[in-house]
Amino acid sequence: MANGKILVFGDSLSAGYGLQQGEGWVDLLEQKITQKTRNYQVINASISGDTTDNGLARLAQALDTVAPTIVVLELGANDGLRGLSLTNMQKNLEKMIDLSRAKKAQVLLIGMQLPPNYGAYYIERFNRIYSDLAKSKKIPLLPFLLDGFESDLSYFQADRIHPNAIAQKIIVDNVWRELKPLL
Repeated sequence: MANGKILVFGDSLSAGYGLQQGEGWVDLLEQKITQKTRNYQVINASISGDTTDNGLARLAQALDTVAPTIVVLELGANDGLRGLSLTNMQKNLEKMIDLSRAKKAQVLLIGMQLPPNYGAYYIERFNRIYSDLAKSKKIPLLPFLLDGFESDLSYFQADRIHPNAIAQKIIVDNVWRELKPLL
């Protein structure tokens, strides 16, 4: 019987876009947690294409349904890739952190990075959102989900955006490093 629930709340990178059932990092995380401790159930509420607006609109219901002890928040990449308002993105993430904490859940924030063609100013502002929120809210941060393979195309699907099955093992190690102290 699980003592706690981990809600993974993200976009296609967490939903397992383009992967077979069981290949995504969230599934691998659940396997790892089962091997290390049987005290947590992992629930993946990630939806491909989600922006922080979409996430904010559905988070309250997910929190009420799941009642997680930990929320792994992985959103913002689609906001950045679509050139949406970074001010709005930051406000949405902040509200999602606050909603999660109001339900007594710990939050692990997962950051992303944008490709260089978005311009230095926009990229710097985008990247800073995650670190600023982690500092101001005093929550743990994984600065970049794809750390360790971001420039090696052999770890990506044909679209060059979504990591392939091999990359998922690296992602789960990245997440585990920050998640483990919360367990």
